[in-house]
Amino acid sequence: MLKVTFAACTMATALLFAPLAQAEILAKPWVYQINNQPFEGYIGQNTGFGKDQPIVILIHDWNGLDQYEKMRTNMLSTQGYTVFAVDLYGQGIRPKNTEESKAESYKLYQNRELMRQRLQAAIAEAKKLPGVNPNKIAAIGFCFGGSAVLELARAGTDLDGLVSFHGGLTTPEGQTYQNIKAPLLILHGSADPVAPMTEVTALTESLNSAKANFDLEIYGGVRHSFSVWTSPDYDPQADLKSWSALEQFLGQTLR
Repeated sequence: MLKVTFAACTMATALLFAPLAQAEILAKPWVYQINNQPFEGYIGQNTGFGKDQPIVILIHDWNGLDQYEKMRTNMLSTQGYTVFAVDLYGQGIRPKNTEESKAESYKLYQNRELMRQRLQAAIAEAKKLPGVNPNKIAAIGFCFGGSAVLELARAGTDLDGLVSFHGGLTTPEGQTYQNIKAPLLILHGSADPVAPMTEVTALTESLNSAKANFDLEIYGGVRHSFSVWTSPDYDPQADLKSWSALEQFLGQTLR
């Protein structure tokens, strides 16, 4: 005959009604200052993953921080990363067309020191966010943001990982990868007219020369901005493959 004691029933009841771990989903703008100029980034964080979360710096495309970067931020934050989508242009500077995007990105392409200054300031800001581990940081970027990721690589920025999605691959005159410290993942389309395979080859040779720790994934027949949902070059299979590669890379470098 089965006997259930009062103590056992009491314990089972307590477990049944014990409070569950709760989370607050943070997804909001984040204004910060660089040399007294306001910049408006965006953070995503699931507090249910605790108070020591790795940081992912997310760098926007040439049209500035918009809904695309915010959605990618939210996607990554569900996996236990605090994601800081940075602003490299300045608060309120959001290009509305191709001409404006070219103009804003050109300012930083022509002034690499300024680009590096803003990137480093954004990294410093990310380290001050609540609930983060300031010693676990990776940076990812899309298109123009991918170029910015490579700028961090050449600058010898001491991060845990760098990822470029269909970024510009040319090396500015006078720069090299000899100071690269972080593991690098490059995700690229073989039919990219903006950064063709000749540039992929040149970049690979530079990284080999620097004895860099890097991996390269090439998606056959895929054009530029393959991961951007609103782009005519969007490729769903390359999008899924590259996102999976990102998740694996972050799991290896930040966990």
